[in-house]
Amino acid sequence: METEKTPLVLVIVVGPQASGKSTFAAALSAESRRRGERVALVELDDIAAMALPSLPSWEAAHHVFEAVTGLWARTDLTSVIAEGSGSRDEVSRLEMQAPPGAVVITVATTVDFETALSRAQLDPTRGVSRERDFLSHVYDLWAEDLGLIDADVVVDTGVLSVDEAVAHVSALIDTARLARPR
Repeated sequence: METEKTPLVLVIVVGPQASGKSTFAAALSAESRRRGERVALVELDDIAAMALPSLPSWEAAHHVFEAVTGLWARTDLTSVIAEGSGSRDEVSRLEMQAPPGAVVITVATTVDFETALSRAQLDPTRGVSRERDFLSHVYDLWAEDLGLIDADVVVDTGVLSVDEAVAHVSALIDTARLARPR
């Protein structure tokens, strides 16, 4: 008797700087591996870092990020976690990378501005996102973008612990796989 192949899940983690995207994505990746998944964690910042200090543009980094996500999604992995998008257009381009039959789940991370600013200012690896005016502008735009993104779940990282958020999204993945038409 042939066992049914586990359908790929593409988890798109979207949110503004210092909202907890990277922390959440890394924890979800670790938990997914613990549960027996074969996982690729694709991070926009890591893709961009490959071209530093001569990064042509963030738009170029996004295109490479989307292509790498799509390539991993077409291997025999069971889970691809794409972390780093921040807008509806970016999410749409990532969704198009999912092969037929894949389950796509979009997780939006958010947090209040003051918490984000505190996190950013405590992180010596951050650049311009440590500046109040820059980050304030990002969070003003995020309030609009969040309403345009059709997120399956919104995780407020100032309210939920990382473990709680991972447990919630893991359960959502399980439910989505079961509900997938066969």
